[in-house]
Amino acid sequence: MKRKINCETTRNFSVEKALKKLGHFPQKATEKEAWFLSPFRSETQASFKVSKTKNRWYDHGAGIGGNVIDLVCQILKCSIKEALSFLNNNSLFFSFQQQQIFSKTETEISIIKVQDITHPALIQYLNSRRISLSIAKIYCKEIWYTCKDKQFFAIGLKNNKSGWELRNKLFKNSSSPKHYTYFQNDKKQLIILEGMFDLLSFAIRNKTLLETSDILVLNSIAFIKNIEKLIPKYEAVNLYLDNDEAGKSAVNYLIENHKNVIDQSDNYKHHKDLNALLCYEKRKGIRF
Repeated sequence: MKRKINCETTRNFSVEKALKKLGHFPQKATEKEAWFLSPFRSETQASFKVSKTKNRWYDHGAGIGGNVIDLVCQILKCSIKEALSFLNNNSLFFSFQQQQIFSKTETEISIIKVQDITHPALIQYLNSRRISLSIAKIYCKEIWYTCKDKQFFAIGLKNNKSGWELRNKLFKNSSSPKHYTYFQNDKKQLIILEGMFDLLSFAIRNKTLLETSDILVLNSIAFIKNIEKLIPKYEAVNLYLDNDEAGKSAVNYLIENHKNVIDQSDNYKHHKDLNALLCYEKRKGIRF
C-alpha cells in the first residue's frame, strides 16, 4: 500500500539530509550541530546553523528558522505540498514541474550578480557532472538572478547576445535574449556542441582539438537554421549533438545540406551525450 505523505511524518526528515539533497554541504560540524553557508544568499562565513538534536535550522544572517518543510519551501520557493513531494523522493517530478514553469518565464529572469564560481553547492554540482572547477571557470560564471521576485543562483554560460544559460542541480533556465554561444579563434574547423555541459566535457576530453577549432554551443536545437550561415566558412564542421531524436534530426538535416559537416556521435554512441560519456569514463578511472 502506498505510504501517505503528510506534514507530521515528513517533519522528521533530517534537515541536514534535505540540505545535502538540495546541494548544500556543511562547512563545519560537531555531534550536535552543523554550520552551512546560507542557501539564501552569497556569503563567505557560515551563518546557517542546523541543530542535529532538535532537527531545526536557523539562519543568523536573515534571522529566520524552522523545520525541514519550512526550509524546502524557502529554498525552492514552493508550496507545502510540493515540499512534501520533494522530501518524499518525488524530486524528479517536482524538478520537471519547476522547469516547465521557468521555461515559460525567461523574460522575467533578471540577472543581479555575475562572479567567479565559488558557491559550494555549484562546485558540488560540477563535481557530480565530473567537471573540474578550473575548467568551468574558463567558460562559465556564478550567476545570481531573480525570477518572479525570488532569488536563485546557478552556473551560467553567456551567449552572443549577452543572455545566460543557467544551470544548477534542480533547474535549467535561461535569461533573455536566448541565443547561441560562439567562440571564434580564426580556425579552419568548427566544433558544434549542444549545451553547456557538452562544452565543459569537451574541454576536458579534447583539449588539443578545442584549441585548434572555433566552437559553437547551440544552447538549443532550435538555433540549427540560425547557424547555417556560418558553416560555409569552414573546411570541416564536426557535430557533437545529443544521441536523441532531436539531435539526430539536426545532424541529418545539416549533413544533407552541407558537404563539410561530419557527425561525431559515434565517439559516444552508447551514451546520450558527451557529459554522460565523461561521467562513465571518470567512474572507470580513464585518464585524459
